[in-house]
Amino acid sequence: MNVEQLYEQLKKVQEPRGFFFNKDKKLVLELLEGLIANKDRYGYMGCPCRLASGDRDHDKDIVCPCVYRAPDVAEFGSCYCSLYVSSEWNEGEIEKQYVPERRSPEKLFL
Repeated sequence: MNVEQLYEQLKKVQEPRGFFFNKDKKLVLELLEGLIANKDRYGYMGCPCRLASGDRDHDKDIVCPCVYRAPDVAEFGSCYCSLYVSSEWNEGEIEKQYVPERRSPEKLFL
């Protein structure tokens, strides 16, 4: 699958759920390329903004869309890596702010 195909597939699935791609398409395509690289490397699409371990069970919380996406978008309007955002975030109706890492410290380091 190439990056444009992944873009269209995810957009079709996620927008009806209220999760939109960041309007910065260049950033989105770079992040999607990272997902594809992680899929090729590890066999799963680990978040491109986090270090995957290569152990799917250990990383199940960061398989995109990660378990942190919904609470991040609900609280900040954006997920950690800004791949998924709310429509309000994209339209500039809410302030863009830093999204803190929610992943527990023991998951960050093997």
